[in-house]
Amino acid sequence: MNLTVAYRGRSGIFRRPDAFALSLAPNLRRDRVSFDGVLNHPVRFREAICALHDVVVSDLRHQPKDRSAYEAYLKEEAKRLERLQAAAREYTKDRALKEFPAERRESITKRYHQLKSTYWNAREKWGRYIQEHDWELFRLVVPMDPVITVAPDVLFFECFSADESSYGCLTVDRNGFRSDSDVSLGTTNVDYSWELYDHFQELRSYRRTEFRIDPTGFDVSTTRNNTDPATAYREEKIDLPPSWLRGFMQLQSAMSLPLLKVPMPAAMLYNLLSFLKRNRARKSPRALRFDLKPGEPVKIIIEPFEQVVTSPEAIYQGSKAETVRIWGRDRLQSLARLLPLVESAEVHLLGTGLPSFWSLNLGDMRFLLGLSGWTKNDWAGASALDALAPPVEPSADLIGRISAGFQKSPSMTFREAVTASGGSPAETAAGLNRLALLGQLIHDMPSKLYRWRSILPVSLSLSQISPDNPETIGATELVRRGQVTITRDEITPTGFRALTGNCPERPTEILIDKDQKITRGKCTCSFFYQFGIRRGPCRHMQALRTVALKGGGTPSLDQWFAGLNAGG
Repeated sequence: MNLTVAYRGRSGIFRRPDAFALSLAPNLRRDRVSFDGVLNHPVRFREAICALHDVVVSDLRHQPKDRSAYEAYLKEEAKRLERLQAAAREYTKDRALKEFPAERRESITKRYHQLKSTYWNAREKWGRYIQEHDWELFRLVVPMDPVITVAPDVLFFECFSADESSYGCLTVDRNGFRSDSDVSLGTTNVDYSWELYDHFQELRSYRRTEFRIDPTGFDVSTTRNNTDPATAYREEKIDLPPSWLRGFMQLQSAMSLPLLKVPMPAAMLYNLLSFLKRNRARKSPRALRFDLKPGEPVKIIIEPFEQVVTSPEAIYQGSKAETVRIWGRDRLQSLARLLPLVESAEVHLLGTGLPSFWSLNLGDMRFLLGLSGWTKNDWAGASALDALAPPVEPSADLIGRISAGFQKSPSMTFREAVTASGGSPAETAAGLNRLALLGQLIHDMPSKLYRWRSILPVSLSLSQISPDNPETIGATELVRRGQVTITRDEITPTGFRALTGNCPERPTEILIDKDQKITRGKCTCSFFYQFGIRRGPCRHMQALRTVALKGGGTPSLDQWFAGLNAGG
């Protein structure tokens, strides 16, 4: 998806004898948004915004194995072979070099090595510089600038990680500012760079700090010949990767669904992060297992160590016992910087292998970290979320009524949204889920409010955010039609789960490991015959796994809504 953003000047800190002014340059291609206030707690804001930066740049995708030693061995072998071949050419070579004096050869060789050293030193220095200062390279790491929304009661910043698996949202209450002025409500992108992150480190508690979304660019005429970086107008073309856009919207959609709320005192969160920092699992499973029983303390078991993290203060208030496993726990280290500021925390769970949301109360600020089911946000997470999507398409009329309600009031509770829609709670939930999937609203879970905000300046269609893998799409259809049957479900001596079934009328076998991933399988379809599982499991394998983990069939809209609320 191609977008164009425009800025006047750069975001940064402007120093005065009596204060610092943290000024953010908004996107001039969007509606006018502005804010001017004085932060009550600059240091707390610094730590929170830097934690958000850690989410933006995090990339925990699997890195290929370092083969440098093997490649060095191959080079040595090539040199040895070259020496053998050179011996066969020695006679001819000696005759040719008789006309080339040794002194000249030594001079040229020495000069060559000098220039080679100069080249590689310069290239290494250039590589470090471009990594820190080149905007186009930074754009490859951060596909889209962070989004900021000015609402009547809060300001909130949103971002999505480079590896497309983590979502961060920092919410600052309006009473977190001593005073505010020049307030224009709305949502916009703000200019962001590594240099701005370095400026954040300069915030101090003893220095008055002003926070400003500078609307100057909206109020002055554009001069494209201006070369002053502080005031120059510039446009940037952004090509948002489809997978990035899809992952972002899927997490937004998951936030709009009812979730299990798990309390977590600050000490419990510290113990969890501390153990994960000091211990790294070398074998599967690598999940966090939540053992939830009504009226009892929450237990988090860190696999495969079976280390239990709990607290007598963390009493689960749900209606029934649950066991939920989530993966990709290394991403939680983004929260470590906030531990000194945490007053309380809670985790919102959707289910095993599904997104989780970690909400931290920082006084007049709140930090939300949303994690996809796995660090590698691939077919497994997509098919699992599709299984939770409403079974019935919300009507355009219903979507229109909900949207009109938000135009009158930019934030509503679920009951207020039901009243505005004129539909049933189940229909309203489906409509809110669709609007969240399209990037039109956000569920502020700590405040229990739905807030209207458009994440992009253009409207999205379902085709832009639906899975591009035809096998995943096909698996979802097979499950919804109830065409998958399981004929064998056993646990092997190694602890893996062996499944056999028909999907539909195609004998299919899969082996699921302790991390709920397909490790081996067999199917009679053409996709498996061509590729095996090198390009991911076929639709029949994915469908068999989904039914085994979540059940099959197509529920009614009311059954879907009741099922989502059953665990809360």
